[in-house]
Amino acid sequence: MKKCRRCSKPATYHIVDIQHGDANETHLCEQCAHQFLATSDSAVDTVDTTDDEPDQLTSHLLADISEEELADLDNLVCPNCAITFKQFRSQGRLGCPHDYIAFEAQLIPLLENIHGETQHVGKLPKSTPDAGQRHYHLIKLRNDLRSAVEQEAYEDAARLRDEIHTLEVEIGESDGGSESLL
Repeated sequence: MKKCRRCSKPATYHIVDIQHGDANETHLCEQCAHQFLATSDSAVDTVDTTDDEPDQLTSHLLADISEEELADLDNLVCPNCAITFKQFRSQGRLGCPHDYIAFEAQLIPLLENIHGETQHVGKLPKSTPDAGQRHYHLIKLRNDLRSAVEQEAYEDAARLRDEIHTLEVEIGESDGGSESLL
């Protein structure tokens, strides 16, 4: 555990200030963090420590929402861990994996804004065979097809159906003519 930069208490606030492409980390205890934030205009703009206001990540996404709708959002509760959306906004951390389902409508725009995607698109292990990657892509296409049909986007569904068929043929040929995966 890191110690506060100004005193010997454990650091509970980790502030990253990025200037001209350089990241400077500051680790502070709660008391020193409040003093630091009170004196630093740039830090106040990047870190919000009050429990009554949304943090910087969600505030711009919630700007078009009325106070009444915001109160309704804050009352959303995960049935598994009982964390409220308000607690998530103030802490910036979810309580359990079920929160992604409970707060899905609110998290999707936030994740898209932060990461540009809602699905992990990182590296694959080098040991993953090409066929495994194609099977994964096939599963994703089938899920997309199911969503397109549910949303009655039939043109997209037809395009996805054709992609699935093409990929199944490729997989069938590479597997030595195994049966269709549908």
